[in-house]
Amino acid sequence: MTSILQWAVARNGTPLARSDIPLLDGETFRDSIVDAVADDGKVAALFGHRTEGDASVDLYAVLACRDAAVLRVARTRVNGTGFPSLTPRCTQVHLFEREIAEGFDLIPEGHPWLKPVRFLRTGSSAPLIGVTNYYRVEGEEVHEVAVGPVHAGVIEPGHFRFQCHGEQVFHLEISLGYQHRGVERAIVSGLPLRAIHYMETLAGDTTIGHATAYCQALEGLCGCAVPARAQILRGIALELERLANHTGDLGALAGDVGFLPTASYCGRLRGDFLNMTAILCGNRFGRGLIRPGGVGYDLDAKSVSDLRDRLALALRDVGNAVQLLWNSPSVMSRFSETGRVSLETCRQLGMVGPAARASGMEADVRQDFPSGIFRFAQIPVSTGAEGDVFERAHIRWMEIQRSGEFILEQLKMLAEGSIRVDPASVAGDSLVVSLVEAWRGAVCHVGLTDSAGRWSAYKVVDPSFFNWTGLAMALRNQQISDFPLCNKSFNLSYCGHDL
Repeated sequence: MTSILQWAVARNGTPLARSDIPLLDGETFRDSIVDAVADDGKVAALFGHRTEGDASVDLYAVLACRDAAVLRVARTRVNGTGFPSLTPRCTQVHLFEREIAEGFDLIPEGHPWLKPVRFLRTGSSAPLIGVTNYYRVEGEEVHEVAVGPVHAGVIEPGHFRFQCHGEQVFHLEISLGYQHRGVERAIVSGLPLRAIHYMETLAGDTTIGHATAYCQALEGLCGCAVPARAQILRGIALELERLANHTGDLGALAGDVGFLPTASYCGRLRGDFLNMTAILCGNRFGRGLIRPGGVGYDLDAKSVSDLRDRLALALRDVGNAVQLLWNSPSVMSRFSETGRVSLETCRQLGMVGPAARASGMEADVRQDFPSGIFRFAQIPVSTGAEGDVFERAHIRWMEIQRSGEFILEQLKMLAEGSIRVDPASVAGDSLVVSLVEAWRGAVCHVGLTDSAGRWSAYKVVDPSFFNWTGLAMALRNQQISDFPLCNKSFNLSYCGHDL
């Protein structure tokens, strides 16, 4: 572990001077990552950056070290056309290395499955979107089932390819990248006023999570102290976003097994939580609320009282609807032991959020790397053990209760004062890491500024980036008919992955 001590130490939302980030040789860089992950650390981000006019590429890594509650940052330089792949030693980086390969035309030599993530390559080497080689299991009784990328209903594109023996799934391969929007490149295009709108729509159901992460990064670079009242309002909005989505997921899971009472109730109750977010800012998804320096809207005494009454009633109704699920033997028989993901697999893949906590991983940014109101008001971490559909559903129910209690408590003690300050100028030649525990899991934003304080690189890691592979693992040795249920129990984002 001595090599990790060479890395720069950062805090959530606190910038580092780029000159303080060590440049390590490739072997030390890779060994450090392997050692940190073996010690229960996590690769929060790994990305490339090429300085204009320079042929070399710097690879930056951000390690989330939960035991020390710090972030560690280092870089290594790649000259030439490739570098030794770390994936065979550290599975968490497999998608990051594939991103780097298609974004910089660098080959991670020895990568076991080097395929496009978002089909980014341009020029003569550019692949057709969705056209790639797929893994195949050979055998007389093995058959292949391809689903998508076009699906029934209003849903984004994604391709799922199953290798099956009868009903048993040997392997599921998930191919995305059909709707890449170039958000990261747009952020560095020199249009700062549009940046917050990109963040609010990066993954539409995680408006608060991504907007908060972006604002934290910007505020850190500006040395901006967000007012206490604004921090509380941000925390309330983040937990309302969690309540709406968790409630909707429980209803969707009930619908997937044909249990209509809970499906119907939770569908309505999700709308109630969204309407509570509209009380905060006039928009059901929270757009316009989170702004650099604080929040765009305040609550008056009447709105606070209205919100508390609505929340208490909705939490009671969710409890009634969910208890119907737990008390139904037919539902429990479908949820239990379906789509298991082991704790070891979670760690290897770097999974996050309720999907990871359902397998026993006690990882939550609000506890491990707290920022904003969560530095002063903790929410207990909810964990399970079995890692199956039931645990992923039950974690949502536990988090609904705890987030509801948190919001009610914060509404009682909403601090007086301003809701926004004007950020100062952005620090140049700096790096900042911002982590937020969104409802799907940890959102990570990493920004690099140039000497003028403009973004020279911006990296976004949505929770779905890690967890899509977890869904594939959940289908191993399952019945193919279990796929819709497993899929709903993860409820991952296509656009959050494709950016």
